Amino acid sequence: MMFGLSRSTQHRTQFEALLAPWLDPLYASALRLTRHEGNAQDLVQDTVMRAWRFFEKFEKGTNFRAWIFKILTNTFINSYRRNTRERSLQDESERQSVEARFFSSELTEQTQNPEAHLVDRLMSEDVIKAIDGLSIDFRMVVILADLQEFSYKEIAEILDIPVGTVMSRLFRGRKQLQKVLLAREELPASPAIDLNAFRERKKLA
Repeated sequence: MMFGLSRSTQHRTQFEALLAPWLDPLYASALRLTRHEGNAQDLVQDTVMRAWRFFEKFEKGTNFRAWIFKILTNTFINSYRRNTRERSLQDESERQSVEARFFSSELTEQTQNPEAHLVDRLMSEDVIKAIDGLSIDFRMVVILADLQEFSYKEIAEILDIPVGTVMSRLFRGRKQLQKVLLAREELPASPAIDLNAFRERKKLA
């Protein structure tokens, strides 16, 4: 049976409406997690498939953004962090069906180059490279806090860790970023390397 044919049109429309605003942020975060465009695309597609399968369990009116980012991070941890071999999709026809159903041409064009649509508008290339160099535990927290602006509580729920651990990892991750950036001769020791400053500029953009 083809993916999704048993679901009502209304049910699918609700899912698409909730999903659409977050495809670009999901891809940008996936790219920072995987550090590879192809793997990031696969990670987002896998996330969408999992979200669709379990959409009936999503409690309507709750935080869909946090819910789907939890699926993204769990999928990354379970399927990508091991990095022992290339991940194979469950079924190629299912993948094509998901792409056709949930990725419009406009959204697909945006997610093909998330740097141009999201990250590059917020952070310099040096900051992006510094984030990519963080260990995965620190990187996930920094991505969720400073790129996606989740609260400590939301990050704790997404990653299933205590709030105190979130705060500790974020503090240490930011310290590592500052150390790396200060070490670059071309960057002065100025507030420009402070991720909080980038977040403030995003709010004003």
